[in-house]
Amino acid sequence: MVVTTPDLKSIAEAVSGGAVRVETLVQPGADAETFAPRPGHVGMIRKAALIVRVGLGFDEWLDKLIRQAGDTGQVRNGQILDLSTDIALLEVQGRSVEARSGHAHGAANPHYWLDPANAEAMSARIAEALVRIAPAGQDAIVSAQKRFAVDLKQRLTRWTAKLEPFRGEAVVAYHNGWPYFARRFRLNIVDLIEPKEGIAPSPARLSGLAGRMRASGVRAILHEPFEPAEASRYLAERTGARVVVLAPSVGAVPEATDYLSLFDYNVDRLAEVLAQPR
Repeated sequence: MVVTTPDLKSIAEAVSGGAVRVETLVQPGADAETFAPRPGHVGMIRKAALIVRVGLGFDEWLDKLIRQAGDTGQVRNGQILDLSTDIALLEVQGRSVEARSGHAHGAANPHYWLDPANAEAMSARIAEALVRIAPAGQDAIVSAQKRFAVDLKQRLTRWTAKLEPFRGEAVVAYHNGWPYFARRFRLNIVDLIEPKEGIAPSPARLSGLAGRMRASGVRAILHEPFEPAEASRYLAERTGARVVVLAPSVGAVPEATDYLSLFDYNVDRLAEVLAQPR
């Protein structure tokens, strides 16, 4: 099977029970929103028994790969799984993906995997699809998905407890990738540094944002390794807030080696920053 991102690869491997081989198009450490497929990826798509995607325009480049792969029957036979269809989405706006600038989001915010609670439904749908393509591995797949769900729930309890002291904390994010994370852990994203996804902020925007941050008592700026650091550093210097580099995906930082350690890292790092004196 082929998945579009390292996050989906990690979940799929966790629930596959070794029944299938999982390959990812976007490699760990790369930015999926600016990903440029190579000719060799067409062959991966053509041979895949199952393709799993994030959807919502996040991995829209997959559509071109599917067209280039020709009519392999994957669409007709339901071998392309869009995991966004079973998620309670945020920022649903019906915006067309065709009229996008930068790497703007589509009809809703696509970063839903950053609410770890969503991974239970995601893993169940992947496991169900895997059983269809590898029925001989059904018992192993079902058992693996149950183990993943139990581990996920246990860790979610721990992550929630760790961030509970900071419920309602005002933060600013560089990129609009954190609303699901913020909803899950009760953080308040008061503003974004980017005026639009993939568009750098102007000096006037930064000046106004610094004032809003001071008024709201913002102590943390959520920053991703892929994004330019200058604006976040500028705001930190002028407001006293601290830049905290969080991993938006598996492999974005060395500590995020799989889906669960992604949240171990993000929760620990954010709690460490928010616990520091004002």
